[in-house]
Amino acid sequence: MQRNSAAEAATPKIQLLGASRDFEARGRRVQALQPIDLSVKKAEFVALVGPSGCGKSTILNMVAGLLGPTQGRVAYDGQPIAGLNRKVGYMTQKDTLLPWRDVASNIGVALELKCRPMPRADAATKVAQMIELVGLKGFEHHYPSELSGGMRKRVALARTLIYEPETLLMDEPFAALDAQLRLVMLDQLQFLTRLRKMTVLFVTHDLGEAITLADRVVVMSARPGRIRAIRNVPIQRPLDVFKARFSPEFASLHEALWDELKDEVTKGTDL
Repeated sequence: MQRNSAAEAATPKIQLLGASRDFEARGRRVQALQPIDLSVKKAEFVALVGPSGCGKSTILNMVAGLLGPTQGRVAYDGQPIAGLNRKVGYMTQKDTLLPWRDVASNIGVALELKCRPMPRADAATKVAQMIELVGLKGFEHHYPSELSGGMRKRVALARTLIYEPETLLMDEPFAALDAQLRLVMLDQLQFLTRLRKMTVLFVTHDLGEAITLADRVVVMSARPGRIRAIRNVPIQRPLDVFKARFSPEFASLHEALWDELKDEVTKGTDL
């Protein structure tokens, strides 16, 4: 058993080996992502930053099994991903809440869609626990149109987490929120993912978000995307998301990441 545990610990949760992706666009082949190598360990939080169109979302889609690599290999727990990866939860910029369902039933829909739906009473208990965990107690019967932007994001996050995925894929989930609400959501996300020891692959354009949340930050080049740099975040966790940006360590890392990124952002605007 110890040997198996050691082997599992050594196997990356997510691994891209020479993985690239091309697309057809207006009758011509466009390379979105050059061959890249990237490994993400179990319970590690990795942020992807880079200019628009550099392949960040493509990486998430390949890990989710929504796209296959044109070349190379994408693996999960050491096994090639073939078809939909049901071990991951995927949260995008849009919350995609169902307007005719209230908070509780929007969260519970994830349990209804499982291959083996759980008994109704057990599902109701699980939904109630998740509502409390994300701070929405008292809003169970409110509809999406009655919620603030931050509350809607909490519902979307709860819906993603309720079926307990091992890994969370997040594509700029808080981009539409104002600065204050975003900090609240970052604090909540940090708490929930570390509580559950989740592996997270997080796409953002905000270097501050990346430093606040991630154990490592991957800087992508302009299209066709490649990995330009990978930086460890040497800041003790958990941190105070409301004060971390004022520390010298935070400012120093932000400057170093921007030095890597600024030329790529300029290239990206020329595409």
